[in-house]
Parts: sequence; structure tokens; C-alpha cells
Amino acid sequence: MEKAVVTVLGVDRVGIIADISAVMKKYHINILDIAQTIVQEMFTMMMMVDISQTNDSFDNVKEEFDKLSKVLNVQISLIKIQHMDIFQSMHRI
Repeated sequence: MEKAVVTVLGVDRVGIIADISAVMKKYHINILDIAQTIVQEMFTMMMMVDISQTNDSFDNVKEEFDKLSKVLNVQISLIKIQHMDIFQSMHRI
């Protein structure tokens, strides 16, 4: 399994999750875990995803999310995790 983290931040509006999920479906990306909340009209979401079955390169998928970010007027980050231990060490403080 090859994991990545997707984060989304922006003003809440209808369709954010649907549009992001459509890109994930297009590239055969599976959601493993998801957390989302709205705090005073700010939408936040974090997903752990499996990118091992994707039908394109990581860079092309990231580029698609960058384009969608502009359309939705939200920040979307896609971070590839090569070694989970390294990721956890970097974010433990």
C-alpha cells in the first residue's frame, strides 16, 4: 500500500467533498480515513488515502488537485508518504 495525505482548507460551500471525491475516483484513489469539520464557515478536511492503484503519476494527480484548488477557491495539499515512521517522527512534537 502506498499512502498519501490530502488536506483541504477554505470557506465552506456546497460540493467541496463531491468535487474532491470525483478526482479521487478518476485516479482510482481509495480513502482510508477521513476527518472533516466546519469552524465558523471554514471547511477543513484531512484524508489518509491509498494511491497504490492510481492510473497516473503522482505528479499528474497533484497537478489535478492544484487545478481543482483554484476552481473551488480552497487550499488542497497532497503529500506522498514513503515511510510512515518518518512522517510520524516529523509530526511528533
